[in-house]
Amino acid sequence: MTVQPALPSQAGQPSCAAALPCALSCRTLLPAAVGRGWLCRVELVQVVAEEEDVSGPWELESAGKRNVESGLEANGSQGQEEQEPVSSTACGEPEEEEETEEEEGSCCSEEGEDGSNIYFYYTIGERWIDYLQRTEDSGFLRHVRPKMKRKSENGLDGRALSPGKKLCKGSEYSRTLGPCMPSPTTTFGDLRNAKAGQARRRRIPSVAPPPELQDWLRTFQRWSGPEKLLALDELIDRCEPSQIKYMMQVIEPQFQRDFISLLPKELALYVLSFLEPRDLLRAAQTCRYWRVLAEDNLLWREKCREEGIEEPLNLRKRRLLSPGFMYSPWKFAFMRQHKIDMNWRSGELKAPKVLKGHDDHVITCLQFCGNRIVSGSDDNTLKVWSAVTGECVQTLVGHTGGVWSSQMRDSIVISGSTDRTLKVWNADTGECVHTLYGHTSTVRCMHLHGNRVVSGSRDATLRLWDIETGQCLHVLMGHVAAVRCVQYDGHKVVSGAYDYTVKVWDPESESCTHTLQGHTNRVYSLQFDGTHIVSGSLDTSIRVWDVESGNCLHTLMGHQSLTSGMELRDNILVSGNADSTVKIWDIKTGQCLQTLQGPSKHQSAVTCLQFSSKFVVTSSDDGTVKLWDLKTGEFVRNLVALESGGSGGVVWRIRASNTKLVCAVGSRNGTEETKLLVLDFDVDLK
Repeated sequence: MTVQPALPSQAGQPSCAAALPCALSCRTLLPAAVGRGWLCRVELVQVVAEEEDVSGPWELESAGKRNVESGLEANGSQGQEEQEPVSSTACGEPEEEEETEEEEGSCCSEEGEDGSNIYFYYTIGERWIDYLQRTEDSGFLRHVRPKMKRKSENGLDGRALSPGKKLCKGSEYSRTLGPCMPSPTTTFGDLRNAKAGQARRRRIPSVAPPPELQDWLRTFQRWSGPEKLLALDELIDRCEPSQIKYMMQVIEPQFQRDFISLLPKELALYVLSFLEPRDLLRAAQTCRYWRVLAEDNLLWREKCREEGIEEPLNLRKRRLLSPGFMYSPWKFAFMRQHKIDMNWRSGELKAPKVLKGHDDHVITCLQFCGNRIVSGSDDNTLKVWSAVTGECVQTLVGHTGGVWSSQMRDSIVISGSTDRTLKVWNADTGECVHTLYGHTSTVRCMHLHGNRVVSGSRDATLRLWDIETGQCLHVLMGHVAAVRCVQYDGHKVVSGAYDYTVKVWDPESESCTHTLQGHTNRVYSLQFDGTHIVSGSLDTSIRVWDVESGNCLHTLMGHQSLTSGMELRDNILVSGNADSTVKIWDIKTGQCLQTLQGPSKHQSAVTCLQFSSKFVVTSSDDGTVKLWDLKTGEFVRNLVALESGGSGGVVWRIRASNTKLVCAVGSRNGTEETKLLVLDFDVDLK
């Protein structure tokens, strides 16, 4: 059942009456419950109470409710209103006709019932239902409490009647004790005192009561319910805002309900699942039981999945947080990732590890996986580094020309060189496992998938190799100029070349299935997700293609120069350009979502970029590495700023993991020493 707002219904169009189930509409209920207390209000059409044979006495609600003058008015000439029978067959019991009886002596007896809106406040722990009815014509509230017909074979039920209840006509109580008499009205002060559990304490002890106060109160007590409401309405109009605020401070706490603790655990967890992690952590501070719920492992597993967080292997065993509390490993993983994100965003930038080893040569390619870093240089070597210690663990020597492309998986490294060969290396031992011959010019690009790698060369061909055997499996010919970029998903090969075209290949048949034409200059960058191809060109445009049909879906315009680097994930494309800007695109719509610019933008060409679900990291010829917010496009901060930036210092390449950032820096004029910088954003949660 959907929780309805507390607004009057249109006359003649009442809402459907229903009992309040435990599984409330959580999206509607929870925000109001968290912000305003635990008060659930649902609109009803008529006052119908279902009998419930409870095992204990009916008690006044401990937290209290607003009690406007009790009673149901008489309906015309009839002394009581016959109520609709309520079926209890849903609970497995035979149907019985029950009736509720109007309270006599109601001060609201002259108010009509047509067009009334009835609200009830449902309390599970105390097991009673309080109805409030607002009449449409006069706006008065009436307090209605359902009567329960007790049945006892031995006469009187031994359970005591709670305060504020009266005997129903025809009941065993009535026949034994005499005719029904209206019970004393329970006032709001009674409820406040009951909640306090002690004698009433005045909230303003320092002010002496005026001598006319008691006379004024006695006069107020003599008035009827509608007259009291009218007087209160006039009194409120004459109050100052500070006095109204005081009344709210007194009244509002009486209507707060901890409905989460009253629900079954499964439903309470379902309600809490709609909270954001930040609110869930705050809810855990409410009370002990809420903390138990907020540590639920499955609850946090869903939060981690929403954030794309995988549970670390070393957290599979749950551990005791404190007596009675079992710490959720999924929550631990979520909290760890949150702290890592905060370290990226605003944590103290510790001095980076500095890895030196390529002298003054240019670092042309960079790979980073796990705790292993591999850098390739035009000094004909590759170096393998430990990201933990910063030590150079291996130097891969064998190429006779500069290394311009590389790929890595686990301990396998593949490199391409100006010596026209590819080499397969064991990073652990430094051994060259295979040398792959076939290309007749520089191997400028490659892409590894599984045990196969596709290489593109300035000889205008592509070759597919098996890195375990070192065999050339297929040769793809069709480009008429140097192949500059390539992508491979295990089924299709996509290549971009200096002949202004992008080609889609079936490597098994060595056939070109599509030639994508449209660019008017060299193609320098490619991304391929199995469905879409994205190509960046020197003509300043970025084109999105459908791999099956070969059609151009979108032409992304906005950059002013060469698109040197791109990254695509989940239909979000981030492109870096020589015009010093970075743009974020939605390739489904072709819309530019953000342009990363402004006062803190790069001052020179963007050389490399990488992005995650929250951040974009970019490097530039201006000697800086900048962090941006992916969703808002706002500049967060500089992660690296070389002192020689602007005078020759360059950040050539960057590679990032969840906790580390590796930057290849240097210069073309000797102002900055060639080196790798390793920044660590990890946390140590114990």
